[in-house]
Amino acid sequence: MLMEGRRGAGVWGVMVCLAVFVWCSCAQGDADNVTAVYIVTLKQGPASHYYDELRVKKGHHFEGNGSVGMSRFDKPRNTSRTDRGHKPYIDRLHDSLLKRALRGENYLKLYSYRYLINGFAVMVTQQQAYRLSMRKEVSNVILDFSVRTATTHTPLFLGLPQGAWAQEGGFDTAGEGVVIGFIDTGIDPIHPSFSDNTPDKPYPVPQHFSGICEVTRDFPSGSCNRKLVGARHFAASAITRGIFNATQDYASPFDGDGHGTHTAAIAAGNHGIEVVVAGHTFGNASGMAPRSHIAVYKALYKSFGGFAADVVAAIDQAAQDGVDIISLSITPNRRPPGIATFFNPIDMALLSAVKAGIFVVQAAGNTGPSPKSISSFSPWIFTVGAATHDRTYSNSIVLGNNFTISGVGLAPGTDEDSMYTLVSAIHALNTTTAAANDLYVSECQDAGNFDKSVVKGNLLICSYSIRFVLGLSTIKQAIETADNLSAAGIVFYMDPYVIGFQLNPVPMRIPGIIIPSPDDSKILLHYYNSSLERDDSSKKIVKFGGRASVSGGIKANFSHSAPKVMYYSARGPDPEDNSLANADILKPNVVAPGNFIWSAWSSRGLDSIEFRGESFAMMSGTSMAAPHIAGLAALIKQKFPSFSPSAIGSALSTTASLNDKKGGPIMAQRAYTNPDVNQSPATPFDMGSGFVNATGALDPGLILDSSYDDYVSFLCGINGSSPVVLNYTGASCGDATLHAADLNLPSITVSKLNQSVTVQRVVTNVGGNETYTVGWTAPYGASVKVVPTHFSIGGGEKQVLSVLVSATMNSSVASYGRIGLFGNQGHLVNIPLSVILKISYNNTSG
Repeated sequence: MLMEGRRGAGVWGVMVCLAVFVWCSCAQGDADNVTAVYIVTLKQGPASHYYDELRVKKGHHFEGNGSVGMSRFDKPRNTSRTDRGHKPYIDRLHDSLLKRALRGENYLKLYSYRYLINGFAVMVTQQQAYRLSMRKEVSNVILDFSVRTATTHTPLFLGLPQGAWAQEGGFDTAGEGVVIGFIDTGIDPIHPSFSDNTPDKPYPVPQHFSGICEVTRDFPSGSCNRKLVGARHFAASAITRGIFNATQDYASPFDGDGHGTHTAAIAAGNHGIEVVVAGHTFGNASGMAPRSHIAVYKALYKSFGGFAADVVAAIDQAAQDGVDIISLSITPNRRPPGIATFFNPIDMALLSAVKAGIFVVQAAGNTGPSPKSISSFSPWIFTVGAATHDRTYSNSIVLGNNFTISGVGLAPGTDEDSMYTLVSAIHALNTTTAAANDLYVSECQDAGNFDKSVVKGNLLICSYSIRFVLGLSTIKQAIETADNLSAAGIVFYMDPYVIGFQLNPVPMRIPGIIIPSPDDSKILLHYYNSSLERDDSSKKIVKFGGRASVSGGIKANFSHSAPKVMYYSARGPDPEDNSLANADILKPNVVAPGNFIWSAWSSRGLDSIEFRGESFAMMSGTSMAAPHIAGLAALIKQKFPSFSPSAIGSALSTTASLNDKKGGPIMAQRAYTNPDVNQSPATPFDMGSGFVNATGALDPGLILDSSYDDYVSFLCGINGSSPVVLNYTGASCGDATLHAADLNLPSITVSKLNQSVTVQRVVTNVGGNETYTVGWTAPYGASVKVVPTHFSIGGGEKQVLSVLVSATMNSSVASYGRIGLFGNQGHLVNIPLSVILKISYNNTSG
């Protein structure tokens, strides 16, 4: 899906084939006239490659054309969609190129990319795209592709109040001065999680940020403030395709989905915001860095997801505006094809963002638990998988035979001292209607189908089918039905065809429970049916004999087995290319809380039917894990403002925890069905370096740093990549290549160990003088030796570690070890070591 294009028939031929595949219903002559969106990059480098000082320079901001302008202000600037400023120089260059290449022909330029990549998005025909690719100024022409979206307690679970927040002066200063940019579905600006009403403490906008607040009917003037410092939307690619739904999607930064509001509040939502859902209170919410600032770049939408051309424009603008961190809870819909997954417009734009000093965090994807399912590939991106935290919500139903079945449901319980009669929806039909012919009547979606006199005061049994998963039926509507029938409560049993679907706890105003297990559902139905009394001749039910009570599910429970890696969290090893060849890069980097996460919700959010109209929602996914890391990175950036992006990533990685709350190994779920039964100890390909340790990351002791030049050298080391690297970065490879295993990452991955290999890691001391002892455990089928085994290091000094890994047997099964650096001042630096294919001797060496 992601494709690198360059001048020359070979690569262009692949690209044309893709275009023909997309438009396969057209004849060739017609296809030549069909337009599509292409991303065009030029050989001349973008502004960020020439103006490294653009980030922050004494309150000045370098625009994309190199001009300097002041950006000191106390409040964000509002701008209307119709505002028109002076067109930057680089835009005029792009326009000039298009006019020369497509003289007199129709085309539509959607964006000029100025800062992170030098290029533009344009809607043209295949023939026009080909002519653009043949221009000497052009390096790549790539068909646009689609992308998709991949709390109250997690700050406490991560130890922030007594740990990281306390070190930074408390929650009311945590993340101060740091701007986090969110590439997502927008934001609901009126949510209290984003208020700047802090009368006791000034809340100035950081001087290094120069973003604006876009003003539309849905996002009126004043939507931004000193907390929400910038907001824009990007939808040109979607609009040109004719799929933009203005009713649902909003041509503004406003969040019509809910996802963007949720992720922004996880990272940076205000502290102490009361969570009330369905009339029940579930505690107080806080972001990881509640004092940090939010800048929103909406590029994803409820109706269709998003497209790379819009996402790249959003990333480019965020970097120009001066964000410190970019959070992406989005992934490509499928793995990019071509010479390497790393060469695609999004990852290349993010590489330039890293060059500009921006820490980039991305969700790993929800495509686990199969190997090589990771959707965030590049070593300069910090990839986050999803794990549980220790708070759970569960309730149960006690049957009249004293059998207890557990379930889910954020619902009150029935009277503790009473048992209630069970009545199935299919046995409570109103005989005056044609409900008996309705295949879905058991889902309880219409109160008119049922006899109120039969249901009143009893527990109504309804089925939970695949239609609930698809949004065709809803829990909320079933509860409305039960309420209208004056039922004492509602019980959902699981349709046996719904397999492998995780149920988030669902808010209910009345007593209720969802039984997620098909086997437990059979137990309920067997008890219910066996308790019915029927007339011997007519077979009509004369008595409902089944009885039950429902315990409440509003109060949280706390588990000692957390964290564990969720089954849906995407797994490594990292694929280097579309053939799934293994890259020598550990992915994911870490795991963070991503399951059952309470956070803010848009007032018009449509993503979750059960939380429509609510101010908070409970969601699960790697989309929820990534902003946890974005917020924690803001705390690190606040304490260590000079840290490079890779240094921040190293601090998060080397301090990560390897154990759950009980002290045992972190477990990983291995299957969709019965995930808690199908689990085993997590490997680095499940959890990366481990579960994030927020407090430890603020005092890492040693860090492993990588530069932009290192990443370029790594790209140059991929066979056949030199022309592509030159096209994207303007850098000539020459002999300056670096194998992936030799990148100075806080991990070591060897996908093919042929006898032995020596890799080096350079650690830098960011603490005081300390003496370290080096220990290790070797992967099965390999031996390890690290030199030196002891060293003393002063503050700011560096130490080279040489790691010799040798195969001791032939094996194609991945195995794992670990290198630990133990400091006499209490620092512990963990470096995971993974080896896949092991060859103990060379069959061709004679």
